[in-house]
Amino acid sequence: MGNFSLEGFIYALAVGAIPVLFAITLHEVAHGWAANRLGDSTAKMLGRLSLNPIRHIDPIGTVAIPAFLLIMGSPFLFGWAKPVPVNFRNLKHYRRDMILVAAAGPAANFVMATFWMLALGLIYVMAAGTPVGDGFVQMASVGVTINLLLMVFNLIPIPPLDGGRVLSGLAPPAISDLLDRIEPFGFMIVIALMISGILWSIINPVISGLTSLLQNILLFWL
Repeated sequence: MGNFSLEGFIYALAVGAIPVLFAITLHEVAHGWAANRLGDSTAKMLGRLSLNPIRHIDPIGTVAIPAFLLIMGSPFLFGWAKPVPVNFRNLKHYRRDMILVAAAGPAANFVMATFWMLALGLIYVMAAGTPVGDGFVQMASVGVTINLLLMVFNLIPIPPLDGGRVLSGLAPPAISDLLDRIEPFGFMIVIALMISGILWSIINPVISGLTSLLQNILLFWL
């Protein structure tokens, strides 16, 4: 562990907690909202369409992992919320609607990344150089990064990640069945790719490219 600073930890927590909480919360709510619109009200009946982060907190993914990354001085934050339950059998058009429900979470993260990039531009214009302004700049930067990270990570085409479900809905039945059989081992595959460094070598350039795209769009409009 690097040199741990309580003051630095509290500051990182202050600027990172809101973006991380809402990134993972709205990701899950988007899944539930899409499912509810397409015929499955499971998430709605269980009160999981709420924007209250407390309803979605996972002790490990929402609290322990981000806190550990902060303490270790990680250059990025990462976490997850309790998955919103979806009964895909209730969807009106199973394959099509499964794609839409799976894609809703990453789509919500892209919208939030765009929001944070816009906020970042406005803060630079209005309050850059002030202590409060610099704090909000860092918060907005975390918001952009965490949302793009969650979007890209979840679009990896390995079940049970969202990308795996999208691929399963698009692929021929034989490949879809193969993906269903892989699903129980999906997270082990993802963890192995993370440990090997292969996953980050793919994800990081995509996040950098998307960040540059949002920056260029922002500069065009400012």
